[in-house]
Amino acid sequence: MVRTDNDSWEITESVGATALGVAAARAAETRSADPLISDPFAQVFLDAAGDGVWNWHSAPQLPAEVIEAEPDLPLQMQAMVDYMASRTAFFDRFFADATRSGIRQAVILAAGLDARSWRLPWPSGMTVYELDQTRVLQFKSSTLAEHGAEPACRRIPVAVDLRQDWPAALREAGFDPSAPSAWSAEGLLPYLPAAAQDLLFDRVHGLAADGSRVAVEALGPTFLDERIRADRRARMDRLREVMARVDPQREIPRTDELWYFEEREDVGDWLRRHGWKVTVAPADELMARFDRRPPREVEDRVPGNLFVTAQRTSAGN
Repeated sequence: MVRTDNDSWEITESVGATALGVAAARAAETRSADPLISDPFAQVFLDAAGDGVWNWHSAPQLPAEVIEAEPDLPLQMQAMVDYMASRTAFFDRFFADATRSGIRQAVILAAGLDARSWRLPWPSGMTVYELDQTRVLQFKSSTLAEHGAEPACRRIPVAVDLRQDWPAALREAGFDPSAPSAWSAEGLLPYLPAAAQDLLFDRVHGLAADGSRVAVEALGPTFLDERIRADRRARMDRLREVMARVDPQREIPRTDELWYFEEREDVGDWLRRHGWKVTVAPADELMARFDRRPPREVEDRVPGNLFVTAQRTSAGN
């Protein structure tokens, strides 16, 4: 699963499989007694993808051997569902606020299995550009079409790798850089090297007219914490060892092998430096705002990310 230049993947592989894991969390939250978000399409994707470790959120009971190896795993899984629900609500509300301000074009970077084009109540005249690799976009479109679902906006898929010249592809698809736009980068940044992150925001800045908005799930200070990284790897190795005995067909991927552990500029600082008006909420504050605080036993296992919103002003350079 180690990343290489210009690598690609099926939806059940590598970065694609992580999108299924997030969909599983959204499906679990949607089924809950008091859901924070509603994503009726998440389970559709899981059903189409078939069985895999991403379906653990749907399992009535985890194997006893797994619980013995990692007793806090059920709590940890619920905390991740709560985190993903809070993250989803954050971006849903960002787009709702952006469209209320009059913005009528949105760009979802690394769209994955984000079904907002289908499930959000977009205003008339709204265009949503979804950028991702070809096979990911094809899986999403074909799966929802087979389910009889239609987008609630003018949805334009842009099949491009974000390591390529995606601004040119976006403009060719009809994006208007002279009009305000709303941008999201959700679940993306750990999969980019530091230089690629800088280039991503350089390109967004170059395409964003005055009044544009951006929402980012940014990496926090704990991302490079060696202790946290070692603890995560140790837990993963224990689970992988157990699953190799209990259910060899259900391999647990080492997702952190897909990430780039590199020093990088704080996203909020980068945006402020380029003239954007920025607001930042740490993950724990966001989850508390939505009454989704994790249990103390596993609070250090919830991503310590930062949720950034920003608006470009006329003073931006």
